[in-house]
Amino acid sequence: MAAYAITHRTTYSYTEPVSICHNLAYLMPRRAANHLWSDCQIIIDPKPSLTVERPDYFGNVALYFAIQEPHNALIVTARSHVEVTPLAPTDAPVPMAWEEAQKLLRQAPDEALLDAYQFTLYSPFTLWPESLAEYAQPSFPPGRGLSDAVLDLTRRIHADFTYDSKATSVSTTIAELLRHRRGVCQDLAHLQIACLRCLGLAARYVSGYLLATPPPGRPRLVGADASHAWVSVFLPGLGWLDVDPTNNMLPSDQHITIAWGRDYGDVSPLRGVILGGGEHRIEVSVDVQPLPGN
Repeated sequence: MAAYAITHRTTYSYTEPVSICHNLAYLMPRRAANHLWSDCQIIIDPKPSLTVERPDYFGNVALYFAIQEPHNALIVTARSHVEVTPLAPTDAPVPMAWEEAQKLLRQAPDEALLDAYQFTLYSPFTLWPESLAEYAQPSFPPGRGLSDAVLDLTRRIHADFTYDSKATSVSTTIAELLRHRRGVCQDLAHLQIACLRCLGLAARYVSGYLLATPPPGRPRLVGADASHAWVSVFLPGLGWLDVDPTNNMLPSDQHITIAWGRDYGDVSPLRGVILGGGEHRIEVSVDVQPLPGN
């Protein structure tokens, strides 16, 4: 088991006072099968007049807060301690052909398949062009095992696209990403999700963190300086398999899950509405460090 200390700080600076703001934050780690958090503190400056913590539709921990006094800056700092247990190896091929999984999801004969089916549908950040099926298809020839096909698609996205933090924005579409072949972890996760959904398979977006400084002898992973994003694919009869197209790997004890949903729009770390403020500048820093003895 590994234990980590995580600090995620977001600072908004405004050129004019903000008189009121309402915000929704996804900054508390999700309790998952292989990890749990022992402590989480969210410090907000200025102090909110109202805070409400609640589970959202997907079971993530959401924090709503409102500030109703004039302010020229907003600083939100989340500090968490998380324990992560390495996942058992899951790279053994699943014999079920991907077409059979597609068929089962359409029929949704049980509760697990019915729950997964919602992740086969369009969502705002995963709208795909007709050409996307052409890109996805080489990984999904007739009769190929589902997990083998998913891992091949993960490998191809990693090889075909360049990680570039300046190439895209939150409004970049799948079609634009396909043309330019450059983007960040959020873009690559959306691309893989869209590929899978266009074939009738279930995939969800996972938001979280990566270990900033890996153990000796292990490579530093791309995306460790900020919030990270990867993909979870439904394997009928087995459950969900996480894959990271940015790093071409199966997440284990270096990935820490915060939330999951249909796409980034469901689980963005911090968003809100303000009255006033003029122009604003945002700074985000993320630090994930192993605790002593791990």
